[in-house]
Parts: sequence; structure tokens; C-alpha cells
Amino acid sequence: MKSLHNKEDRRVLFERMQADERPRTTMSFYRYVHLEDPEATRDELYAVWSEMEVLGRTYVAHEGINAQISVPSERLADFKAHVDALGWLPELRLNIAVEQGKSFFKLIVRVKDKIVADGLHDGTFDVTDCGTHLKAEEFNHLTDKEDTILVDMRNAYESEVGHFEGAICPDVETFREEIALVEDMLESQKEANIVMYCTGGIRCEKASAYLKHKGFPNVHQLEGGIIEYTRQAKEKGLRNKFIGKNFVFDERLSERISDDVIAHCHTCNASCDDHLNCANPTCNVLMIQCEACRAKWQETCGSECLDFVNLPEERQKELRKGTKATGGFKRSQAADGASPKSPK
Repeated sequence: MKSLHNKEDRRVLFERMQADERPRTTMSFYRYVHLEDPEATRDELYAVWSEMEVLGRTYVAHEGINAQISVPSERLADFKAHVDALGWLPELRLNIAVEQGKSFFKLIVRVKDKIVADGLHDGTFDVTDCGTHLKAEEFNHLTDKEDTILVDMRNAYESEVGHFEGAICPDVETFREEIALVEDMLESQKEANIVMYCTGGIRCEKASAYLKHKGFPNVHQLEGGIIEYTRQAKEKGLRNKFIGKNFVFDERLSERISDDVIAHCHTCNASCDDHLNCANPTCNVLMIQCEACRAKWQETCGSECLDFVNLPEERQKELRKGTKATGGFKRSQAADGASPKSPK
């Protein structure tokens, strides 16, 4: 019987991904749907997807599914047929990435308590009673109105490199922080038209439903998030109101939406919007760093980490014993509400 878990070394998997020149399609999807047996669903998906050479990260819970994956383009039709045949994902929208590339190097399918960590424990809250979905044209029309409140439901390190014109971008590092903050922030404007957006729509699905649950009557959300909005805007010739890059939780780290660079190097403050993780594996902090600083600091976040990576490998191994890189932001944690460590 084929194993339902990956047992290969991550370095081997990464090198295999880098060497594979076949076209792949990066996409994401989610659905809030009641699953009686998430464990059985998880095993079924892993077995089929591993045969299809699907890579990426998927969370399954009683409340539904949240997936960010990469599929060999030659198997895309097979993958769509498989999803349709499941029966519990009818008319599923697949958010195809704006920019393709080598995004994932292994397949992870995990059972979670929730498909997005939100910190909510209200038994009367119905996540399916969400806000009004807006297509790109409707989004542009409503957000052109001066009395509309536009809220970025992503974390600060995401909106730092790109966001919609006129959006409120809360300074938070987790989704659970933001839900509480946005509720308090908008309490005095409860009757206003509120529009929310995120990367692919899943966070807004939950946040908009929660605000409705809390008595906000005019809540809207961008259907399919930034990814679907960009596709629709291009297809229909609409003005794209997104400025900069769309942060993504995979090896690509971002998708370029506009030519604007709105962020700055965390090391020298030069204009820059390129993310990377500190080269010191025991740090791994997510940061923005320009090419000059990458060369000077050898892709580390400061002198302490620079000194560490220049130690002999054996000495580094000794110092790493008993340590765990918990301080740094890991992209694989992002969909579960993790946050980055502040740069040094």
C-alpha cells in the first residue's frame, strides 16, 4: 500500500522541484462545507493527489478545505475532473496564480481544527452567512464612493508590499488579531458600506460573516480576492486599483500586480519590495532586502546572523543542537495564522 505521508528529505524534494522543467499551474481554492470525517477526506486527497504529482499545502477540517497547490499543467484537466467527482465541491472556483513559477516542492495535506486560524469560539456564528460578493467591476464602482470603507484583511507584512488604493491596512501580524481590531475600529460606523479583501477570499469569507453576525448590515467582500480581481480586471479591461505586489505563501513569495514599489529595504530603507528569509536557519525571519544589502549581509538580517552563517559548518551544527527555528516566519504556517518575527 502506498504511503499516505511524505518521508523524503525536504532538501531532496526542493532539488527535485528545481530540476523539473515541466510547466506547472499554481492555484488556490477553498470551500466552507461540513465534512463528517476530515481524516478520511485527508487520506483520500493525499492518495489521489500524490499520484497526480500535486505539490502544495492543504488543510482539511470539519468546516471545509483550504488549499494552495501546484499541479503539472498536463494533468490539470485530470485534477479538475477529480475535484468535480468528489461531489462536495460543486462549481468550485480555482484561483489561478497571477504569475506562475516554482511555488511548492512537496505535498502536505493536514487535518486541522479550522481551515483558517481565527480565534473565534462563538457557537452561534454561521460562517456561511457571509457578506455580499463583489466582482471586479462592482468592487471598483463601490470603492470609488467616498463613504465606502475598504479594509485589507491580510497581515501587515502582506499589505506592506501591495494593497488597494485607499485601503485601511491594520498593523497586525495574525488574522485572529485583525478580526477583533476591525470590529472595534468600525463599531462607530456600523451602517456604512464596508468592503473587505484578502489574497484569495477565504479570510474575507469568515471575517465578513463575523461582522454580519455582530450586527454590521452592509458588509461586502471581493470575490476571489486579489487573484481573481486581477484576472477579471485584465479580461474586462478595467482599471486595476491594486498597487504593488500581491504577497503569496509559497516559494515565489509574491506576484507583481503593478510596477509601483511601495515598500523599503528593512536593512537600509532603499526602495524595495523583495521578500526573503534570513539565511541563518535558526532565525529564518521574513524580511524585505535590496540586492545591495543581500550581497553585503549575505542574505542575513544583521551582524549576529551574518557571523553565524560564516562559522564553519560543523560549528553551526553544534550551535543548532537543541534549538528550533521558532522565531522566524515559515511560509507553510501562513494559512494557519502564523506571523513573522520583526526584523533585527
